Amino acid sequence: MAYDAWRDVSDWFWDENFWLPDNASWSQMKRNETTFYPDVSDLWVPFPLAAALFLLRILWERFVAFPVGRLAGVKETPPRKAVPNAVLEKAFHKHHRLLPSHFVIEALAKDVGWTSRQVERWWRRRRVEGKASAMTRFKETSWRFLFYVVAFWSGLYIIWDKPWLWDTRHCWYGHPFQHVSADIWWYYMLELGFYWSLVFSLFMDIKRKDFGITIVHHTATILLMVMSWSGNMVRIGSLVLCVHDAVDYLLEGAKLAHYSRFPSLCNLLFALFTIIWLLSRILFFPLWILRSTLFEGHVILGFKPIYYWYNGFLLTLQILHFIWFYMILKMVYGFIVKGHLEKDERSETEVETNSDDNKVSFEPPSGSSRVTNNNSNSARHRVKPSHRS
Repeated sequence: MAYDAWRDVSDWFWDENFWLPDNASWSQMKRNETTFYPDVSDLWVPFPLAAALFLLRILWERFVAFPVGRLAGVKETPPRKAVPNAVLEKAFHKHHRLLPSHFVIEALAKDVGWTSRQVERWWRRRRVEGKASAMTRFKETSWRFLFYVVAFWSGLYIIWDKPWLWDTRHCWYGHPFQHVSADIWWYYMLELGFYWSLVFSLFMDIKRKDFGITIVHHTATILLMVMSWSGNMVRIGSLVLCVHDAVDYLLEGAKLAHYSRFPSLCNLLFALFTIIWLLSRILFFPLWILRSTLFEGHVILGFKPIYYWYNGFLLTLQILHFIWFYMILKMVYGFIVKGHLEKDERSETEVETNSDDNKVSFEPPSGSSRVTNNNSNSARHRVKPSHRS
């Protein structure tokens, strides 16, 4: 009885009317000596690959990233804890961890007998209390940087001679009877294995403000890859992967430069990241890929259920692109107006508070003053905190 129920569910899920055009059937998509079609059994391959990538990540972080981080002077100790203070602790929770206005800071300073600058410093330390060290973040970031660099440039090399890179209509010609070459097969399996490894490690890595958005992004990406593989829409899927990989390594590189205290390099990489994000995810993705899936794909596929589901997930990714681009623009605005990058809007843990009271982080939290030299305490206290409305 259980087997019959499973067969009924399987027959319903793999209904040809959902997945395939009217002129195609699963029986026609059997592999032979000359033609290699995707098979759902291939989707088990990414799981051992994900485990292997996770093991490789551990080795990378321990034997490569950690020594390199030490050579670069990345801080290994976690941020210093804030001195316990009941009045400030109450205000901290009242304002939901956000630095209040200058007038509130001055009032709190009077209540506790501190200077405004000391209250701001306490607030910064309290926000990052219990967070991971810069070294931990450096190691995590270096692994993502490594993979994204390899994935993008190898992926671009793989699809460079493919006709669908230059004319998206080739993504649909002959669908679903399209041969999948060995390089595309490995490209897909490794990318899917990496995203599965990211999902598994999300609950162990540093949590960021956009944790929920990241879960949605990874889920949508995996579902897109599974659907495109199962329905042999691998050609358009390879373009989606390449466009997404084009920008990620620049962000991770900017973070590495920040943790290593190379502000000029960090600013340069972040500027490149912003430009490439605009080109790849705000312009190319909707005008090149979504245009093809929405207005070219249905000519071959017809208005089958997979057409709506696949485009629904692609549109979900595009919405996330706009949300993240809004966060990026806020950082760019802070850079233009204040002359330095603000913290990563996605995460409080991206702010590195120096234990030395003479210094202010390269990316200070909102509301903190930018001090560019190591003067005495009395000189620092003459620096007036920035006013907030």
